[in-house]
Amino acid sequence: MNDRFFSARSACLVGAFGLSSLLGLSGAWAQAPATAVRQADFIVAVVNSEPITNQEVQALRQRMIKEAAAQGQKTSAEDIARLALEQLINQKAQVQQARESGIRIDDEALDQAEMNVASSNQLTRDEFRKRLVQDGMSVASYREQLRQQLMISRVRERDVEGRIRVSDLEVEQHLRELLKDQGAQGQVDLNLAMILIEVPENSSEAQIKVLSEKATVVARRARSGDNFAELAKSFSQASDRGANGGVMGLRPAERYPELFVEATRKLQVGMTSDVVRSGAGFHILKLMERRQGPATLMATQTRARHILLRPSAQMSQAQAVARLSEVRQSIVSGKADFAALARQLSQDGSAQQGGDLGWANAGMFVPEFEQVMNSLRPGQVGEPLVSRFGVHLIEVTDRRNAPMSEQDQRSFARNALREKKLEEAYAAWVEDVRGRAYVEMREPAQ
Repeated sequence: MNDRFFSARSACLVGAFGLSSLLGLSGAWAQAPATAVRQADFIVAVVNSEPITNQEVQALRQRMIKEAAAQGQKTSAEDIARLALEQLINQKAQVQQARESGIRIDDEALDQAEMNVASSNQLTRDEFRKRLVQDGMSVASYREQLRQQLMISRVRERDVEGRIRVSDLEVEQHLRELLKDQGAQGQVDLNLAMILIEVPENSSEAQIKVLSEKATVVARRARSGDNFAELAKSFSQASDRGANGGVMGLRPAERYPELFVEATRKLQVGMTSDVVRSGAGFHILKLMERRQGPATLMATQTRARHILLRPSAQMSQAQAVARLSEVRQSIVSGKADFAALARQLSQDGSAQQGGDLGWANAGMFVPEFEQVMNSLRPGQVGEPLVSRFGVHLIEVTDRRNAPMSEQDQRSFARNALREKKLEEAYAAWVEDVRGRAYVEMREPAQ
């Protein structure tokens, strides 16, 4: 896949500025009617000489009510009004802190942030702005809010994130805790030897009985001390006819049939199993070796493939979405093959592999791509997705739980610790900024 597509969850402000919070606003952001001038005008609080109006509180309150309803939460109107005012006070103090620190957001950075938000909501910039206006929020008001959030993000990076340190000792301790909490176990490798007494197709019950008795005799001889390798050479009807004493080699347990793993689970090394029946015939198994690896964290991995179209002067984003919608219909109806179309159409480096992206751990792709990928079942083709790299059509081909490498485990533990420290440090920073601000409460919000 194109290297630029892989991203360690780059910040696109989707969480803070998704459609649920940007496009679900009350009409208070628009021009208030004449009868509501008094309500829109009066000051509720002052933060270091900068006012917070009742209009601002009511707009945020309405947005929070909608978000709470969408999440099935029940909160009193009084509590929501109080939370809205508190959030606005904190935001005002943080913006002032950023401004005093010399942080500025130029128009180019603001434009890029706005386009990222629009793209993450599967809209062009023009479509996104139209939706804002339809929901009663002017583009200028939105861009000012976005500018303030970017300023807060920058000052937070400087005052909080840049000071977080995680030592190797902390990583080791946290990794041990994670392994204990998960009940993690290491990979088990098995080396089994096998004797197969084959049962031909269409064998009669009498013939099967004779072969079963033969297998029982061979198993009894093996358990009585006869040389297993010699028995394999004499009796096994496996494809290698018992060559190498029937030894199949050391491999991870999951690469053996589950039937073999269960039959040898309680055996000690050197012991022989009871006769095991499969579709091929009767098996006698000997446990030659068992190795237990170190405890390992497991991670959900997804294998997906995609077709990428990049908007250009010859093809707009809307045209790319429409084209991939047609492609999807052809694939799900069985008229076309995904891999063949990926090789033909995709503008990504994975095209020659039929769009295959290989096995991916969480966090390997940009958030908007990964969110859609994670929502798909194996074998399911999603609707066209707009990301910062273009328009994608994604199919999930498989999903599994796999042991993490030692490096991935350490990275996971370090990131988890860093997030925990960030959350604690950010809460303390918010409290400190608020504590140093002069806040004067005026009339209650209405």
